[in-house]
Amino acid sequence: MPTGHKRQGSALEANRRDELLRAAARLFVEKGFDATTTRDIAEAVGMRSGSPFYHFRSKQDLLKAAMIEGLEAGHQRLQAAVAGINDPERRLRVMIRNHLGILLEGDCHAPMLVYESRSLGITARTEIAAVSDRYQQDWQATLEQLAAKGKLRLPAKPMRLLLFGMLNWSRQWYRPNGGLSLDEIAEAAAEMVLA
Repeated sequence: MPTGHKRQGSALEANRRDELLRAAARLFVEKGFDATTTRDIAEAVGMRSGSPFYHFRSKQDLLKAAMIEGLEAGHQRLQAAVAGINDPERRLRVMIRNHLGILLEGDCHAPMLVYESRSLGITARTEIAAVSDRYQQDWQATLEQLAAKGKLRLPAKPMRLLLFGMLNWSRQWYRPNGGLSLDEIAEAAAEMVLA
């Protein structure tokens, strides 16, 4: 097979894999991990029911990959959004808006899949926790800078935990055609956090 065909085939396989991950993540959030079958996932991307196993060994591997890749993509997006912002208050505002964008504007379901990690073994949960920790380290560092300046309402660690709970829950009630824009919600969240 000519090299160009191999590259094209690899790109198609990567696209199918990404398509599977997005569809699986969406279905796991909508229906729950246990209620989602591999047949559901395959049908969502126009595959035969056994075809996902060409890319993933099991439904658990698919869940783990969806979580890890979604968290890593979110981390990359966060780092790009705050690059060059030295003022911690401005950085936090951008981080909050960026996180809401990840949750509510795209097709990244990784933050909502955290609840499904109970379906995975300890090794997979440990891998996911390590990726999640990398994402949260940037937040923790920014919140600690603000706390050192007396600009947080609470100490940095409980504030980070409460902030993530609040932002992630917005997925349950936010409506794009509702009365508040994401910018307004992000600004309100920042005002709740900052002293």
